[in-house]
Amino acid sequence: MDKYKPTSIGTVPFREWSTPFEVYGTIPSPQGMTPLILLHGGPGFPGRHMLCITSLAKSHGIPVICYDQLGSGNSVHLPDKPKDFWQTELWVDELFNLVEQLSLERYDLLGHSWGAMLAADYATRRPTGLRKAIIHSGAQSCADWEDSAIGRLRTMPDEVQEIIDRCEESGTLDLPEYHEATLKFLKVYGCRLDPWPVELLEALRLVSEDPTVYTVMSGRSEIHINGNLRTWDISDRLSEINVPVLIINGKYDEADDVITKRLADKIAGSQWVQFSNSSHTAMVEEQEEYLKVVGRWLVQ
Repeated sequence: MDKYKPTSIGTVPFREWSTPFEVYGTIPSPQGMTPLILLHGGPGFPGRHMLCITSLAKSHGIPVICYDQLGSGNSVHLPDKPKDFWQTELWVDELFNLVEQLSLERYDLLGHSWGAMLAADYATRRPTGLRKAIIHSGAQSCADWEDSAIGRLRTMPDEVQEIIDRCEESGTLDLPEYHEATLKFLKVYGCRLDPWPVELLEALRLVSEDPTVYTVMSGRSEIHINGNLRTWDISDRLSEINVPVLIINGKYDEADDVITKRLADKIAGSQWVQFSNSSHTAMVEEQEEYLKVVGRWLVQ
Protein backbone atom coordinates (compact mmCIF):
# COMPACT_ATOMS: atom_id res chain seq x y z
CA MET A 1 0.00 0.00 0.00
CA ASP A 2 3.05 2.25 0.25
CA LYS A 3 2.75 3.03 -3.45
CA TYR A 4 -0.42 5.03 -2.74
CA LYS A 5 0.80 8.23 -1.10
CA PRO A 6 -1.69 11.04 -0.44
CA THR A 7 -0.88 14.61 -1.36
CA SER A 8 -2.43 15.77 1.90
CA ILE A 9 -4.22 14.37 4.94
CA GLY A 10 -6.48 15.93 7.50
CA THR A 11 -9.63 15.73 9.57
CA VAL A 12 -12.89 17.64 9.60
CA PRO A 13 -15.15 17.98 12.64
CA PHE A 14 -18.31 15.88 12.59
CA ARG A 15 -20.68 16.32 15.53
CA GLU A 16 -18.52 15.63 18.61
CA TRP A 17 -16.09 13.49 16.62
CA SER A 18 -14.09 13.94 13.41
CA THR A 19 -13.74 12.42 9.96
CA PRO A 20 -10.20 11.66 8.73
CA PHE A 21 -9.56 12.08 5.02
CA GLU A 22 -6.80 11.84 2.44
CA VAL A 23 -6.49 13.77 -0.81
CA TYR A 24 -4.68 12.39 -3.84
CA GLY A 25 -3.94 15.14 -6.33
CA THR A 26 -4.70 18.81 -5.83
CA ILE A 27 -7.93 20.61 -4.95
CA PRO A 28 -8.72 22.74 -6.82
CA SER A 29 -7.38 20.79 -9.78
CA PRO A 30 -5.03 22.77 -12.06
CA GLN A 31 -6.83 21.11 -15.01
CA GLY A 32 -10.25 22.01 -13.63
CA MET A 33 -11.15 18.38 -12.91
CA THR A 34 -13.99 17.62 -10.51
CA PRO A 35 -12.90 15.94 -7.23
CA LEU A 36 -14.02 12.33 -6.72
CA ILE A 37 -15.08 11.12 -3.26
CA LEU A 38 -14.74 7.38 -2.57
CA LEU A 39 -17.32 5.65 -0.35
CA HIS A 40 -16.17 2.32 1.06
CA GLY A 41 -18.27 -0.71 1.81
CA GLY A 42 -19.33 -2.69 4.84
CA PRO A 43 -20.65 -0.72 6.61
CA GLY A 44 -17.49 -0.74 8.65
CA PHE A 45 -15.20 -2.13 5.96
CA PRO A 46 -12.45 0.49 5.53
CA GLY A 47 -11.59 1.62 2.03
CA ARG A 48 -8.04 0.27 1.78
CA HIS A 49 -9.02 -2.04 -1.07
CA MET A 50 -10.16 1.01 -3.09
CA LEU A 51 -6.79 2.77 -2.97
CA CYS A 52 -5.96 1.81 -6.56
CA ILE A 53 -8.70 4.21 -7.69
CA THR A 54 -6.57 7.07 -6.38
CA SER A 55 -4.36 6.43 -9.44
CA LEU A 56 -6.89 8.55 -11.34
CA ALA A 57 -5.14 11.58 -9.85
CA LYS A 58 -2.03 10.82 -11.92
CA SER A 59 -3.60 9.20 -14.99
CA HIS A 60 -6.50 11.65 -15.51
CA GLY A 61 -5.76 14.60 -13.23
CA ILE A 62 -8.84 13.81 -11.11
CA PRO A 63 -8.38 14.70 -7.42
CA VAL A 64 -9.53 11.76 -5.28
CA ILE A 65 -10.74 12.05 -1.68
CA CYS A 66 -10.71 8.97 0.55
CA TYR A 67 -12.18 8.85 4.03
CA ASP A 68 -13.04 6.21 6.60
CA GLN A 69 -16.66 6.46 7.67
CA LEU A 70 -17.39 6.84 11.38
CA GLY A 71 -16.66 3.55 13.15
CA SER A 72 -14.26 2.30 10.45
CA GLY A 73 -10.52 2.18 9.84
CA ASN A 74 -8.77 5.37 10.97
CA SER A 75 -12.01 7.02 12.02
CA VAL A 76 -13.39 7.18 15.56
CA HIS A 77 -14.52 3.79 16.87
CA LEU A 78 -17.54 3.70 19.17
CA PRO A 79 -18.05 0.05 20.18
CA ASP A 80 -20.11 0.97 23.23
CA LYS A 81 -22.81 2.85 21.33
CA PRO A 82 -26.25 1.20 21.38
CA LYS A 83 -27.41 -0.58 18.25
CA ASP A 84 -29.94 2.11 17.37
CA PHE A 85 -27.14 4.69 17.16
CA TRP A 86 -25.90 3.04 13.97
CA GLN A 87 -28.28 4.07 11.19
CA THR A 88 -27.88 5.00 7.52
CA GLU A 89 -28.65 8.64 8.31
CA LEU A 90 -25.47 8.85 10.38
CA TRP A 91 -23.24 8.27 7.34
CA VAL A 92 -25.44 10.34 5.03
CA ASP A 93 -25.00 13.24 7.45
CA GLU A 94 -21.27 12.58 7.65
CA LEU A 95 -20.97 12.79 3.86
CA PHE A 96 -22.95 16.04 3.71
CA ASN A 97 -20.67 17.39 6.44
CA LEU A 98 -17.47 16.33 4.65
CA VAL A 99 -18.54 18.09 1.45
CA GLU A 100 -19.40 21.24 3.40
CA GLN A 101 -16.25 21.25 5.51
CA LEU A 102 -14.04 20.78 2.44
CA SER A 103 -15.93 23.59 0.63
CA LEU A 104 -16.54 21.41 -2.43
CA GLU A 105 -18.72 23.33 -4.86
CA ARG A 106 -18.70 20.44 -7.38
CA TYR A 107 -17.80 16.82 -6.79
CA ASP A 108 -18.41 13.26 -7.98
CA LEU A 109 -19.04 10.10 -5.94
CA LEU A 110 -17.87 6.51 -6.37
CA GLY A 111 -19.37 4.06 -3.91
CA HIS A 112 -18.62 0.34 -3.67
CA SER A 113 -20.95 -2.28 -2.14
CA TRP A 114 -22.46 -0.63 0.96
CA GLY A 115 -20.78 2.56 -0.29
CA ALA A 116 -22.74 2.17 -3.55
CA MET A 117 -25.96 2.04 -1.55
CA LEU A 118 -24.87 5.09 0.45
CA ALA A 119 -24.04 6.96 -2.76
CA ALA A 120 -27.46 6.15 -4.23
CA ASP A 121 -29.28 7.07 -1.01
CA TYR A 122 -27.36 10.36 -0.83
CA ALA A 123 -27.99 11.15 -4.51
CA THR A 124 -31.77 10.77 -4.07
CA ARG A 125 -31.60 13.85 -1.84
CA ARG A 126 -30.35 15.94 -4.79
CA PRO A 127 -27.41 17.52 -2.91
CA THR A 128 -26.05 20.78 -4.22
CA GLY A 129 -22.80 20.33 -6.12
CA LEU A 130 -23.08 16.63 -6.92
CA ARG A 131 -22.14 16.24 -10.61
CA LYS A 132 -21.95 12.47 -11.24
CA ALA A 133 -22.28 9.25 -9.24
CA ILE A 134 -20.82 5.78 -9.74
CA ILE A 135 -22.67 2.90 -8.10
CA HIS A 136 -20.37 -0.13 -8.03
CA SER A 137 -21.85 -3.45 -6.88
CA GLY A 138 -24.87 -1.95 -5.20
CA ALA A 139 -28.59 -2.62 -4.90
CA GLN A 140 -31.86 -0.74 -4.49
CA SER A 141 -32.65 -2.62 -1.27
CA CYS A 142 -31.04 -5.03 1.14
CA ALA A 143 -33.81 -7.51 0.38
CA ASP A 144 -32.51 -7.53 -3.20
CA TRP A 145 -28.95 -7.92 -1.94
CA GLU A 146 -29.90 -10.93 0.16
CA ASP A 147 -31.79 -12.50 -2.74
CA SER A 148 -28.69 -12.18 -4.92
CA ALA A 149 -26.39 -13.64 -2.26
CA ILE A 150 -28.70 -16.61 -1.71
CA GLY A 151 -28.88 -17.21 -5.45
CA ARG A 152 -25.10 -17.15 -5.70
CA LEU A 153 -24.81 -19.56 -2.76
CA ARG A 154 -27.03 -22.05 -4.59
CA THR A 155 -24.40 -22.33 -7.34
CA MET A 156 -21.75 -23.47 -4.88
CA PRO A 157 -20.88 -27.15 -4.24
CA ASP A 158 -23.41 -28.98 -2.08
CA GLU A 159 -21.06 -29.32 0.88
CA VAL A 160 -20.47 -25.55 1.00
CA GLN A 161 -24.21 -24.89 0.89
CA GLU A 162 -24.89 -27.48 3.58
CA ILE A 163 -22.34 -26.06 6.00
CA ILE A 164 -23.44 -22.45 5.55
CA ASP A 165 -27.15 -23.30 5.77
CA ARG A 166 -26.69 -25.51 8.84
CA CYS A 167 -24.49 -23.07 10.73
CA GLU A 168 -26.70 -20.09 9.99
CA GLU A 169 -29.83 -21.99 11.03
CA SER A 170 -28.22 -23.08 14.31
CA GLY A 171 -26.40 -19.79 14.91
CA THR A 172 -23.01 -21.53 15.08
CA LEU A 173 -21.19 -18.95 13.00
CA ASP A 174 -17.96 -19.22 14.98
CA LEU A 175 -17.21 -22.74 13.80
CA PRO A 176 -14.05 -23.08 11.65
CA GLU A 177 -16.00 -25.03 9.04
CA TYR A 178 -18.39 -22.09 8.62
CA HIS A 179 -15.53 -19.66 8.07
CA GLU A 180 -13.90 -22.03 5.60
CA ALA A 181 -17.14 -22.43 3.64
CA THR A 182 -17.72 -18.68 3.60
CA LEU A 183 -14.18 -18.12 2.35
CA LYS A 184 -14.81 -20.56 -0.52
CA PHE A 185 -17.90 -18.55 -1.41
CA LEU A 186 -15.97 -15.27 -1.30
CA LYS A 187 -13.19 -16.62 -3.51
CA VAL A 188 -15.83 -17.10 -6.22
CA TYR A 189 -18.12 -14.09 -5.71
CA GLY A 190 -16.05 -11.71 -3.57
CA CYS A 191 -12.60 -11.58 -5.17
CA ARG A 192 -11.33 -14.12 -7.70
CA LEU A 193 -7.67 -13.11 -7.51
CA ASP A 194 -5.24 -15.57 -5.96
CA PRO A 195 -3.72 -14.44 -3.71
CA TRP A 196 -5.95 -11.61 -2.57
CA PRO A 197 -4.37 -8.13 -2.83
CA VAL A 198 -2.63 -6.82 0.27
CA GLU A 199 -5.04 -3.85 0.35
CA LEU A 200 -8.02 -6.19 0.65
CA LEU A 201 -6.35 -8.30 3.31
CA GLU A 202 -5.52 -5.19 5.32
CA ALA A 203 -9.15 -4.02 5.18
CA LEU A 204 -10.29 -7.46 6.38
CA ARG A 205 -7.77 -7.34 9.22
CA LEU A 206 -8.98 -3.94 10.36
CA VAL A 207 -12.66 -4.86 10.34
CA SER A 208 -11.87 -8.04 12.31
CA GLU A 209 -10.26 -5.91 15.02
CA ASP A 210 -13.50 -4.00 15.53
CA PRO A 211 -16.49 -5.58 13.77
CA THR A 212 -19.01 -3.43 15.63
CA VAL A 213 -20.38 -1.49 12.67
CA TYR A 214 -20.45 -4.45 10.31
CA THR A 215 -22.20 -6.80 12.72
CA VAL A 216 -24.72 -4.22 13.91
CA MET A 217 -25.62 -3.04 10.43
CA SER A 218 -25.33 -6.21 8.36
CA GLY A 219 -24.92 -9.11 10.77
CA ARG A 220 -22.36 -11.88 10.97
CA SER A 221 -23.36 -13.66 7.77
CA GLU A 222 -22.15 -12.97 4.25
CA ILE A 223 -25.45 -14.31 2.89
CA HIS A 224 -28.25 -13.04 5.12
CA ILE A 225 -28.68 -9.48 6.40
CA ASN A 226 -29.85 -9.55 10.02
CA GLY A 227 -28.77 -6.12 11.21
CA ASN A 228 -30.11 -2.58 11.05
CA LEU A 229 -29.80 -2.53 7.26
CA ARG A 230 -32.29 -5.35 6.83
CA THR A 231 -35.16 -2.98 5.98
CA TRP A 232 -33.09 -0.46 3.95
CA ASP A 233 -34.92 0.18 0.68
CA ILE A 234 -34.74 3.23 -1.61
CA SER A 235 -36.46 1.67 -4.61
CA ASP A 236 -39.23 4.25 -4.46
CA ARG A 237 -36.76 7.15 -4.31
CA LEU A 238 -34.35 6.27 -7.11
CA SER A 239 -36.34 8.33 -9.61
CA GLU A 240 -35.30 11.41 -7.62
CA ILE A 241 -31.69 11.08 -8.75
CA ASN A 242 -31.04 13.87 -11.25
CA VAL A 243 -27.33 13.44 -12.10
CA PRO A 244 -25.60 11.07 -14.55
CA VAL A 245 -25.05 7.65 -12.98
CA LEU A 246 -22.66 4.86 -13.98
CA ILE A 247 -23.61 1.44 -12.61
CA ILE A 248 -20.92 -1.25 -12.37
CA ASN A 249 -20.93 -4.91 -11.49
CA GLY A 250 -18.84 -7.98 -12.24
CA LYS A 251 -20.03 -11.04 -14.10
CA TYR A 252 -19.51 -13.08 -10.92
CA ASP A 253 -20.51 -10.34 -8.50
CA GLU A 254 -22.42 -10.86 -5.27
CA ALA A 255 -24.57 -8.14 -6.82
CA ASP A 256 -25.90 -10.25 -9.69
CA ASP A 257 -27.37 -9.04 -12.98
CA VAL A 258 -30.97 -9.35 -11.78
CA ILE A 259 -30.64 -6.85 -8.94
CA THR A 260 -28.25 -4.66 -10.92
CA LYS A 261 -30.80 -4.37 -13.73
CA ARG A 262 -33.52 -3.44 -11.25
CA LEU A 263 -31.28 -0.64 -10.02
CA ALA A 264 -30.43 0.54 -13.54
CA ASP A 265 -34.08 0.47 -14.64
CA LYS A 266 -35.08 2.78 -11.78
CA ILE A 267 -32.41 5.44 -12.47
CA ALA A 268 -33.31 7.35 -15.61
CA GLY A 269 -30.49 7.63 -18.14
CA SER A 270 -28.06 5.52 -16.15
CA GLN A 271 -25.32 3.53 -17.89
CA TRP A 272 -24.44 -0.03 -16.86
CA VAL A 273 -20.99 -1.52 -17.40
CA GLN A 274 -20.09 -5.09 -16.50
CA PHE A 275 -16.56 -6.45 -16.02
CA SER A 276 -16.54 -9.95 -17.46
CA ASN A 277 -13.60 -11.32 -15.47
CA SER A 278 -14.55 -9.88 -12.09
CA SER A 279 -16.66 -10.65 -9.08
CA HIS A 280 -17.33 -8.08 -6.33
CA THR A 281 -14.03 -6.20 -6.55
CA ALA A 282 -13.54 -5.22 -10.19
CA MET A 283 -11.33 -2.31 -9.16
CA VAL A 284 -8.60 -4.81 -8.23
CA GLU A 285 -9.58 -7.81 -10.34
CA GLU A 286 -9.48 -5.83 -13.61
CA GLN A 287 -7.69 -2.76 -12.34
CA GLU A 288 -6.31 -1.38 -15.60
CA GLU A 289 -9.59 -1.64 -17.51
CA TYR A 290 -11.59 -0.42 -14.53
CA LEU A 291 -9.54 2.76 -14.25
CA LYS A 292 -9.85 3.37 -17.99
CA VAL A 293 -13.64 3.00 -17.93
CA VAL A 294 -14.16 5.08 -14.80
CA GLY A 295 -11.65 7.75 -15.79
CA ARG A 296 -13.13 8.12 -19.26
CA TRP A 297 -16.66 8.44 -17.91
CA LEU A 298 -15.71 11.00 -15.29
CA VAL A 299 -13.89 13.32 -17.70
CA GLN A 300 -16.72 13.34 -20.26
